[in-house]
Amino acid sequence: MLSEAPTRCGFAAIIGATNAGKSTLINQLAGYKVAIVSHKVQTTRARIRAIVVEGRSQIIFVDTPGIFRPRRRLDEAMVEAAWSGALEADVVMLVVDARAGITEDVEAIVKNLGEGKTPSVLVLNKIDLAKREALLEGAARLNALHEFAETFMVSALNGDGTNRLKGTLALMMPEGPWLYPEDQIADVPMRLIAAEVTREKIYERLHQELPYQSTVETESWEERADGSVRIDQVIFVERENQRKIVLGKGGQAIKEIGRRAREELEATLERKVHLFLFVKVRENWASDPERLRAMGLEP
Repeated sequence: MLSEAPTRCGFAAIIGATNAGKSTLINQLAGYKVAIVSHKVQTTRARIRAIVVEGRSQIIFVDTPGIFRPRRRLDEAMVEAAWSGALEADVVMLVVDARAGITEDVEAIVKNLGEGKTPSVLVLNKIDLAKREALLEGAARLNALHEFAETFMVSALNGDGTNRLKGTLALMMPEGPWLYPEDQIADVPMRLIAAEVTREKIYERLHQELPYQSTVETESWEERADGSVRIDQVIFVERENQRKIVLGKGGQAIKEIGRRAREELEATLERKVHLFLFVKVRENWASDPERLRAMGLEP
């Protein structure tokens, strides 16, 4: 009788330029929502870990912030977090927006990949929005710039090609015991996930009015005797006019943001949630080491 195949476990870091669809891809691979998805660029800030079991392999996907040219301390911390996630991984997945093609940011990322020894795979995403000729040309150009172990063409939105990607990654994980229990789906503090949920709802409700300079912190988390939870969160903005935008006329915007966030948190936690949101002005919060640490970034 043949013995069972050995267990495997490792880290797969997802890197790429902003808006490549990394968060959508990690949610698709995981089979559940673990990362914030928004039309705004640079929405992923901290490294988010999703834990996926594929056969005898446990893959810990690390969704990193988009890599771009930093202009402020927050940007620098985000880019540092992205490259740190890549350096610590067993496999690096470079996700490229097939529709946008090979931009300067993509070329810079590929160049830096060449300096490392971690195996890497190329993932051309959004293939449903690109022509076949452009896909083949892009794949050839990128493989000429760097030696990728494999090339995948996927649509993170509808799942095309993602099963093959996940199966290949499972076999690329090193042999060894699993690091997490089989039923654990993420390695992220629930307070951070709750803050990310609210931040996503802010972008959904105010994506045209509110600039990128806002963040959410879970200030307190109180477990109640009836099984419910009270969550107090602070939304930090940089100017008074931004605070007024978040509040909205008669407080309507903040009420709608709170309602949407509470409903998603209740579905996630499978219990009643009492969510209280407060908006504070803190100039230059994006350069504040304490704020960066609260977001899971090293200042």
